[in-house]
Amino acid sequence: MTTRKPRDPNAAKSAPAAPPEEAAAIDFEKALADLESIIEKLEQGDLPLDESLKAFERGVELTRHCQVALKQAEQKVEILLRKTGQPEPFATHGDTDFNPNDPD
Repeated sequence: MTTRKPRDPNAAKSAPAAPPEEAAAIDFEKALADLESIIEKLEQGDLPLDESLKAFERGVELTRHCQVALKQAEQKVEILLRKTGQPEPFATHGDTDFNPNDPD
């Protein structure tokens, strides 16, 4: 029989990672903002190892959530394009033939 060590009440606390079903409930923009915040904290290198691992784990969950949300959005766009037909490509500032005064 294995016994667990009691949790150290003086250990630094971090926000617990949200359960996967809760991560799915947040919107893309919130997930992306949270992910950027986690990246900043990890890049500073000031977190203890345990907190860094928890933050990294949460970052992986958020990354997966964002990837799923982007894939779903991509699929919706593809469905809409199939229903309405392919739009004509438009010129952007990076194109060599871009003319902002051209009405076409």
